[in-house]
Amino acid sequence: MDLNEFFAQNDRVAIAFSGGVDSSYLLYAAGKAGVSAKGYFVKSEFQPASEVEDAKKIAAYAGVEMEIIRCSILDAPKIVENGESRCYFCKKKIFSHIQEKAKADGFTIILDGTNASDDISDRPGYRVLQEMKVLSPLRICGLTKEQIRKRSKEAGLTTWDKPSYSCLATRIPTDTAIKQSMLEATEHAEEYLKSLGFTDFRIRYLSGYAQIQLKNSQLTAFLAQKANIKNKLETWYSGVLLDMETRE
Repeated sequence: MDLNEFFAQNDRVAIAFSGGVDSSYLLYAAGKAGVSAKGYFVKSEFQPASEVEDAKKIAAYAGVEMEIIRCSILDAPKIVENGESRCYFCKKKIFSHIQEKAKADGFTIILDGTNASDDISDRPGYRVLQEMKVLSPLRICGLTKEQIRKRSKEAGLTTWDKPSYSCLATRIPTDTAIKQSMLEATEHAEEYLKSLGFTDFRIRYLSGYAQIQLKNSQLTAFLAQKANIKNKLETWYSGVLLDMETRE
């Protein structure tokens, strides 16, 4: 089955839309197929504001309506505790909101951007998709991450080379209770590094310190600016550490 065949069989769909590579292409493909579709972006404390703005631009380019759903994640104890099952409870809460909104809009089919390259055995949130009967067309149609990036580039989507992104909560060690201040520190610090031209990096919270993990190719640029970076990040952290295990 290809995507055109999928949308021929499912012509009225709600799409869980994050603005990442996969869900952006799925939203675009739905628009291209001419089906009745709507994207739902759930904005919680775990997503930086920049991701929302990027998603708006993609939805406009795809010509598909997008709704932003406001959701407070920090009022859920099982998520804030940040245990091994945090991702499951978070995904459950997010998709419950999407399901409720989609139902009110007359949608009974919900899609997400899981692709054929994703290792679902290592994704606790995938169990939620199964429980809530969410369909993953990219996976069903056998589309890999590499193929999706290639198709996205051909379609003119700015997300085609966007680095994989995980929510702000993943920067905080498991079993360390999540606080609003930690998430805000991460968002501000990562936006600052982006403004300096750094890409595909992570700033992890480590006992009050910022532990920065970069691509090997960006280490020289980082060291050339280390004093300024240290001074800026100490606005939000006790200190700055450089992780020598690079992202390459």
